[in-house]
Amino acid sequence: MSAQAVGGAVARNPIPCHRVIGTNDALTGYAGGIDKKAALLQWERGHILS
Repeated sequence: MSAQAVGGAVARNPIPCHRVIGTNDALTGYAGGIDKKAALLQWERGHILS
């Protein structure tokens, strides 16, 4: 899937998805803010993978 298609899908999604990660695992824009995105990903890592 192209980056353009992913970007379009994310933009149309009424609920922002914190799981969209940029190239080289970089955190990209998130409507709630990058700090909240990082916290959500960290929380999931501790709860889903443990």
